[in-house]
Amino acid sequence: MNKILITGASGQLGKSVIKHLLNKVEAKNLAVLVRNEEKASDLKPLGIDVRIGDYTNYESLLTAFKGIDKLYFISGSDFEGRSKQHENVVNAAKEVGVKHVVYTSFMRKDESSASPISFVVADHIETEIWLQESGMNYTFLRHNLYMDMLPLFMGENVLKTGVIYQPAGNGKVAFTLREDMAEVASHILTSKGHENKTYDITSDKAYSYNDIASILTDITGKTIAYSSPSVEEFNKTMTEAGVPEMYISLFAGFAQAMEQGELDHCNSVMEQLIGRKATSMADYLREVYS
Repeated sequence: MNKILITGASGQLGKSVIKHLLNKVEAKNLAVLVRNEEKASDLKPLGIDVRIGDYTNYESLLTAFKGIDKLYFISGSDFEGRSKQHENVVNAAKEVGVKHVVYTSFMRKDESSASPISFVVADHIETEIWLQESGMNYTFLRHNLYMDMLPLFMGENVLKTGVIYQPAGNGKVAFTLREDMAEVASHILTSKGHENKTYDITSDKAYSYNDIASILTDITGKTIAYSSPSVEEFNKTMTEAGVPEMYISLFAGFAQAMEQGELDHCNSVMEQLIGRKATSMADYLREVYS
């Protein structure tokens, strides 16, 4: 049996993937990479092999990846220095003889520096090239935007204010639930025929903020409207509200990508892989807001 290692095992995606994998393989065939052993205290008693390592520490990765056949490589969350971290992961996996790397990439249409989300996408493009050139088998799971990020984009007071305030125009996103992505990953990691393939992991329907406001109104009985300011007005309003600059540029970048149709790609890949449709927007919003 292949030994599978999950990186980022203390994060939400990593935890979900492990949960789904435990329904398919024995715990002794799983290893996890964490920076802090305490964060994996719930995994050791299950019989999972806990390994300590850090994307910034090449030697730790060489040790952690020894004896691993398949690596589930969750992309780093720090935009600063992420490229070098990813290069370390790819080189260490290659050096110790990992056979197959399943990488969580990001979906995109525009790969140029003009894209409003180039700050997110650039490292993913680079990492995919390194993996293709490494000689290892790879699978790219190009994730669309997490549905789970919607409460953050809409603001925690959306039901009080009754307004979704984002500079996204009438653009749409095929928002996709992180839990669904985890289930897809566990299938890819435990089945054959995914070598050197790329999958766009996205929903089968795209939604505008007008659509989302309408669904929220139906679910909560409170009238929710959508207001789309200019990016300049959005930045000014958010700055005055004390939102950190890093978040403002992140929100604005994704909103502009949404307006430009960067993230509206839909498909039925999820249904083909795991035999069910992606979680719908209404089901997700009902769970969070009702």
